[in-house]
Amino acid sequence: MRLLLRFFGFLFATATILGVVAAAAIGAFVWQQAQDLPDHATLEKYEPPVTTRLHAVDGSLIAEYANQRRLFLPIQAVPQLVIHAFLSAEDKNFYEHGGIDPTGIARAVWYNIENMGRDRRPQGASTITQQVAKNFLLTNEASMNRKIKEALLALRIEQTFSKDKILELYLNEIYLGLGNYGIAAAALNYFDKSVHELNVAEVAYLAALPKAPNNYNPFRYADRAIERRNWVIDRMVENGFVSAEDGRAAKDSPLGVTARASSAHVYTAPYYAEEVRRILYEKFGGKGLYEGGLSVRTALNPQLQEMAKKALSAGFVKFDEARGWRGAIRNVGAVQDWGKALAEVPAYGDVGWKLAVVLAVDGNGATIGMQPGREANGAVKADRDTGNIPPEGMKWAGRWSSGATKPPNQKGPLGPGDVVYVEPLTGKDGKAQAGQYRLRQVPEISGAMVVMDPFTGRVLALVGGFSYDQSEFNRATQALRQPGSSFKPLLYAAALDNGYTPSSVVLDAPIEIDQGTGGETWKPENYSGEFYGPQTLRFGIEKSRNVMTVRLAQDMGMPIVSEYARRFGVYDDLPPFLSMALGAGETTLLRMVGGYSIFANGGKKVVPSLIDRVQDRYGRTIYKHDARECQGCRATDWRGQQPPTLVDHREQVLDPLTAYQMTSMLEGVVLRGTATVLRQVGKPMAGKTGTTNDNKDSWFVGFSPDLAVGVYLGYDKPRDMGHGTTGGELAAPIVSDFMKVALADKPAVPFRVPPGIKLVRINPVTGMRAGPGDQKVILEAFKPGTAPPDSYSVIGYGAGDGQAIGVTPEADRAVRSGTGGLY
Repeated sequence: MRLLLRFFGFLFATATILGVVAAAAIGAFVWQQAQDLPDHATLEKYEPPVTTRLHAVDGSLIAEYANQRRLFLPIQAVPQLVIHAFLSAEDKNFYEHGGIDPTGIARAVWYNIENMGRDRRPQGASTITQQVAKNFLLTNEASMNRKIKEALLALRIEQTFSKDKILELYLNEIYLGLGNYGIAAAALNYFDKSVHELNVAEVAYLAALPKAPNNYNPFRYADRAIERRNWVIDRMVENGFVSAEDGRAAKDSPLGVTARASSAHVYTAPYYAEEVRRILYEKFGGKGLYEGGLSVRTALNPQLQEMAKKALSAGFVKFDEARGWRGAIRNVGAVQDWGKALAEVPAYGDVGWKLAVVLAVDGNGATIGMQPGREANGAVKADRDTGNIPPEGMKWAGRWSSGATKPPNQKGPLGPGDVVYVEPLTGKDGKAQAGQYRLRQVPEISGAMVVMDPFTGRVLALVGGFSYDQSEFNRATQALRQPGSSFKPLLYAAALDNGYTPSSVVLDAPIEIDQGTGGETWKPENYSGEFYGPQTLRFGIEKSRNVMTVRLAQDMGMPIVSEYARRFGVYDDLPPFLSMALGAGETTLLRMVGGYSIFANGGKKVVPSLIDRVQDRYGRTIYKHDARECQGCRATDWRGQQPPTLVDHREQVLDPLTAYQMTSMLEGVVLRGTATVLRQVGKPMAGKTGTTNDNKDSWFVGFSPDLAVGVYLGYDKPRDMGHGTTGGELAAPIVSDFMKVALADKPAVPFRVPPGIKLVRINPVTGMRAGPGDQKVILEAFKPGTAPPDSYSVIGYGAGDGQAIGVTPEADRAVRSGTGGLY
């Protein structure tokens, strides 16, 4: 007996010693792990990566940018239903334990023992606090070391932060699949709702995702997703958060997930959104853009953007269809399931057209099958819709484009298997005819359009091409093109600022320019190839006379012209060559519209801007375009003081009187010159056409009293667009179509006349004061002391003596002071 007691005593002593040794070893190991723990206090200053969002002027969402799609939501704003769902799914004892849940660990151990050998996923016992420690401070490494560190950090986090703070970190950081981080972004992108609008089934599905979001993808594994969601609903009922009746109803409901687009949400504005993204990247860097949670209020007006997109696209199509049919996109041949074959053909989603395949062709036109859509999981939908292209819907395609190859044995433009674009055919009442379509083709021609507030520089609409899906190259901001004659107003403004008047006379006659050693003699010509003798500056700008412009530039000197081009923001450093006076230098459409806006803005500097304001994640304004100073805006009450005033500190780059003179002359371009098509707008309009050598570019830039617009058209690889493709014939009609809609409900406000301008009745042919018998009379704008004399006779020079012939002394002085002898 004594021996037995000694044996048990020995076993007990040995066990005790081994226990102490083991405890010491474990303690040493834990102590060692604790020395290498990250600083959990950094969670106090944690700023999660948050989505940057772009909004239009009406508050509508344009686009979102993020590496992790996340919208931070403070715990006070999280509905209790959401909290209950996540606690039920992840950690029902969260508010009772101190970071580690012994009950949960025991339950997980027992579950795993029971299911040993079965094909079931082992159950973990990590608390929400442990998940916060892992997600924020550790890696996903599957090791004992990481689990110990996770537990130690969880204990420390519980001692440092409140339960609500820990839950806030968790609900905003957790990954919930499909690129969504945090409950706010997931609610928006899964269900297009805010978290306050989610029902029981929806919050349960979100709470089901943290375990394995890819395994519960609603489109690939819908059955698994529903099963896991229903499990969460059962736990919510079991924990008393939801009634049994509500739980049953939630389990019977479908998932109802609809993937939300992450691209531009205003379908007409992808070029605008991308340009804003590029600007933000330059200002705030990639981290600020994709993680900073910026709230960006842009200047985009969605209504004007849609009008601009429609007008420009219609101009492209009209030009392109006039040059004939180039053939189908491709031919899929005779296939058993034409819908599946057609679904594989990529389509441009931002042009408002549909892809179709020709099924048969007869005397009634072409029977077509429409491209089917896709299910959320990517599968082609089973529905097959058909339609018809009647003869009138493809009449324009009766002529094949030069260089196009017509398929052999094909009588008309279409054959079976051809894949083409179509759009609904409209009747005379403007309504779409059911099942009837019009044949379309993607234009080869391209270009851009910019709409701007001429007083603030806010870019209200911007279209950088026919289709962003086709080409992301933004022709409004990135394409360097020759503006042609649309540059001339800047040169004429320089002349008016330097002694000329609108009625100064310049000679429109052949001129030869010596370009120096080794260069050929340059002989500029007018577009018509004709010369018109002595003419006023107004005539020169209205009729866009090249030779007059060159003489004017030669008299002033190109350095002055270059300086004005810089002031207007059109060129940074225009080479001082006379050819540049005719718009031979390259610039962008956006800069040209900004330059013209200076005329409408009374000569004050206008800087184009797509962004009104940028706020950081805390709502602090970190950028604002409007730099005007508001004096008296901070008053808290009225004590008889003057109302607040806005002080504009922008640079005065042009005399306000000169700005109005140019506005009046550019209004003449619309009334009598090369842009008379804009008279159809029925409102005051001013502007200038432009056509480059060999008809490679067609321009119109102009403005109403409150809206500036610019358009250019040309091939991306510049080539001759054909005879007659001038700015007046091609670009100006597009602006006219846009302005008729944009200004439809606006009153016909005349251009504002600044103080000091004197309006004098003038004979537009001679530039002299109008006499009693003059049939054609205009009101010309003059600065004080610059109005012309009543009359003078012939304008001309004697041969070789430099003296005027048959000119009164007063007229001679007027001509010399007004034109510097170039008449």
